[in-house]
Amino acid sequence: MSGYSRVLVTGGAGFIGSHLVDRLMFEGCEVTVIDCLSSGRVENVKPWLNNPAFRFIEDDLKNLGRWTEEFKDVDVVFHYAANPEVRVSVTEPRIHFEENLQTTFNVLEACRRFKVSYLVFASTSTVYGDVEVIPTPEDHQPLKPISVYGAVKLACETLIGAYARLYGLKSLILRYANVVGPRMRHGVIIDFIRKLKADSKRLEVLGDGSQRKSYIYVEDAVDATLKALDYVLRSGESAEVFNVGSEDWISVGEIADMVVKALGLKNVEYVYKPATEDGRGWIGDVKIMLLDVGRLKKATGWSPRLSSREAVWKTLTAVSR
Repeated sequence: MSGYSRVLVTGGAGFIGSHLVDRLMFEGCEVTVIDCLSSGRVENVKPWLNNPAFRFIEDDLKNLGRWTEEFKDVDVVFHYAANPEVRVSVTEPRIHFEENLQTTFNVLEACRRFKVSYLVFASTSTVYGDVEVIPTPEDHQPLKPISVYGAVKLACETLIGAYARLYGLKSLILRYANVVGPRMRHGVIIDFIRKLKADSKRLEVLGDGSQRKSYIYVEDAVDATLKALDYVLRSGESAEVFNVGSEDWISVGEIADMVVKALGLKNVEYVYKPATEDGRGWIGDVKIMLLDVGRLKKATGWSPRLSSREAVWKTLTAVSR
């Protein structure tokens, strides 16, 4: 790895975070993970627990404490700790304030205290809200998230920008599309699998099935993350924002068909449950999402290896057993 060797990953026992940890360890980094295990699992980082280059700290970032000492002499902080459930943010908004915004503030304070040079932040496509331009570029205006989750992630981006300007913390913000793959524990694929294992003849579909979004396989997302970081290290950019996603999309109805096929089922009745007049799955659900990843491709040479359909199918082969 050029430019960094000692890294810290918040949320490193979670879905995306643990795959990032795998890659960083394979690249020869010294990796420290801080995770409260609210959604992460120790099993996700089990292969590294006895490796001298790896440290696991179970702690809660919502509260400033001894965990901040782990930021000393770290080259890069990957901040991936968050509550990822968009639907939860509608019914329990305080959870996302505390587990996403409060934790980000505390992480930034730890970075400031120990003069960390670089912060990589896992943001989301939901910061855009309902858009007029598709595919959506990073400079799309206005940013109008329609969920508390998206609003909190955008607030985190703004806070990171202020710390960059005030304290010299260099930042890389990555707005991910729907990331899928092994170890995932929420989202439409997991939701469909659980429902069909409970009732193989009937599938409740949130929304009218026409929701259409981009899905990116987790290995593609991690590859994009590290290529983007290498770019900002080489270029000397103090603050950068990139979209990370596939270059196509797939509908919820198509995903339902794929899950049924992967489970070897037939004659499944789909029961659609739209939460809004225009067929969204829940209030605050962005119905159509496709990110423009042209800036990332041009800056780094990265391209997603799998399409949305291929990413979903590869995920199904891993998680539907």
